[in-house]
Amino acid sequence: MPARSARLRTLAIAGAAATALLFPTVTLSGSAQATDEPTFKPQLIKVKTPSRGAKTRLQKLGLDLTEHAGHKYVEVVAHSQEELDLLTERGFTYTVEIENLIRRSMEVAELNEAYAASVDGSPLPSGQETYRTLKDYEADMKALADEHPGLVERFALKRKTLDGKTVHGVEISQGVDKPNRGEPTFLLMGLHHAREWPSGELAMEFAIDLAQSFGTDDRITQLLKRARVIVVPVVNPDGFDLSRTDGEFVDLRALNPNDPLGGSTSILATPGNAYKRKNCRVRDGEDTPDGTCRAFSSNSPGGYGVGTDLNRNYGGFWGGPGASDLFADPTYRGAKAFSEPETKNIKDLVTDRQVTMVISNHTFSNLVLRPNGVAPSTIGQDGLPVGDAPDEGALKRLGAKMTAQNGYQNIHGWQLYDTTGTTEDYTYNATGGFGYTFEIGANEFHPPYPEVVDEYLGAGDYEGKGNREAYLVALEHAVDRRFSGVLTGRAPKGATIRLSKEFRSPTWEGSFKDGLDTPIKVRRDGTFSWIVNPSTRPVVESRTYQDLSDEPFEKEVIEGMTPEPSGHKDHEYVLEQGADLWRTELDWPTPDDMDLEVYRKNADGSLTEVGSSGNFVGDKEKVEIPNAEAGTYVIRVINFASVSPTYTLT
Repeated sequence: MPARSARLRTLAIAGAAATALLFPTVTLSGSAQATDEPTFKPQLIKVKTPSRGAKTRLQKLGLDLTEHAGHKYVEVVAHSQEELDLLTERGFTYTVEIENLIRRSMEVAELNEAYAASVDGSPLPSGQETYRTLKDYEADMKALADEHPGLVERFALKRKTLDGKTVHGVEISQGVDKPNRGEPTFLLMGLHHAREWPSGELAMEFAIDLAQSFGTDDRITQLLKRARVIVVPVVNPDGFDLSRTDGEFVDLRALNPNDPLGGSTSILATPGNAYKRKNCRVRDGEDTPDGTCRAFSSNSPGGYGVGTDLNRNYGGFWGGPGASDLFADPTYRGAKAFSEPETKNIKDLVTDRQVTMVISNHTFSNLVLRPNGVAPSTIGQDGLPVGDAPDEGALKRLGAKMTAQNGYQNIHGWQLYDTTGTTEDYTYNATGGFGYTFEIGANEFHPPYPEVVDEYLGAGDYEGKGNREAYLVALEHAVDRRFSGVLTGRAPKGATIRLSKEFRSPTWEGSFKDGLDTPIKVRRDGTFSWIVNPSTRPVVESRTYQDLSDEPFEKEVIEGMTPEPSGHKDHEYVLEQGADLWRTELDWPTPDDMDLEVYRKNADGSLTEVGSSGNFVGDKEKVEIPNAEAGTYVIRVINFASVSPTYTLT
């Protein structure tokens, strides 16, 4: 595949006045000075969230949360001073990680240009030197199919996007042009979220890698004889095209021949949609004329208020925690499960194939996330705790095998923060095929391109492994018969055999009619061997959760004096014997806000948090610790914003 390098574009448009109207400007260092300085530049900030409750409160503010979070923080894209003021008003504190995302995007563009000029093709399978555009992806998929007939097939997904674009993918397998004869499918995706450019790059590189390696790499050759790999590098082409083209900055010096400073300024366009997250849904239930998404998105800071969050629109517990029902919110879930053409496209792929492995690429956090998206103690729509996935042990072990290659953390989805309606929560619970989200990269949505190279091929302790090796581990799982059923038998040669089931997929508010219907062709010798997903879906299997007795076997009450605002008071507590469940409740007279944290006291006197609660104003706090070990603990009462003189711990 030919390498590409994108330079800063120079446009020939006359008229300085028109330039000022079409291209808002931004302050740059050095020779690039500002005119019409915007009052606020989008920032990447780290918001302190000392408890799960604090994360929940943050999610309800309608801010542009990233997928970069830890036990004590969530990173957020702030688009206005009003958003920063809202955080302060609600008692949150934050630090600024990237002060000016516009300036940072320009820095990255310049770094990418310098990198492309310094190399004769990158070490990636394609030799790619900088981020692809949508046209580049389309060209690469077509070229890959043209260069590898019988191994790679480019195909169009069934539904066009709201802006009229066709979504393409590639299927890779020996004899790909022949009907499926029972091979399982590994589905790899990128760019559900428009601004997460590396997620598409790594998906595309893996497709190219497989095609180039077939016949020369024995491991890959054998895998492609046993499996089909589908790669959809750009699930959300509408949003990505806006993000990528607005993110490719324009050098406007050629547009301003009447510069009063004699050509000493460099006026540069702002990235109006470079950090757009969602698709191009403008109004629920309505399509808009093709090509109008940019105009609507430009009315919202960073384009984030327009559209549906595709990774909250799938049927897996759609409509629950971590997904907003407000259109302008960044995590807007859509009018109903699978309301968007992009998510319906992926559902179609899962419905008519035996997809035994799914990876949905995102950025950023260096994480491998597994189902479920909500904490196991969360009460679901059936009145019972959601529990852990029935395959939790195996999902965790496979996650560990993959993170051993890329150095990421191997955690549940809910340990980032609560989410529902995500890709893998749906595919896993509908089919039983394992599914994961990869959060690629450490620090930003689209870092300098050499970091993308390192994420794919590995660097440092992971050199020679990286996500390339993690994807191969996933592909090996896709063909592993220990995790699938195998149907064998005889039938008339060339006959079509269909395997189908009908069921109802649960959402947070009810359920919807769902099903799978997959065909294969019988071989010429009249035999078939078909690798299939488990017949019983995980969502209907027994869940692991604790059923409480009506009364506790031990109870204690502590009365305390409320500390000063933002202060806390600690109570040391000795749990004399272990308990299946230890519940601590915090109550106070006024309808304002306190928080609760519980720590285990270690032998050296240090504290390890084992539970926390930070509900919204007026809601009382409760921490439940399952399988609590005997020992010394510290119960911390935090005055988040309360005027109550006293509180009660039970």
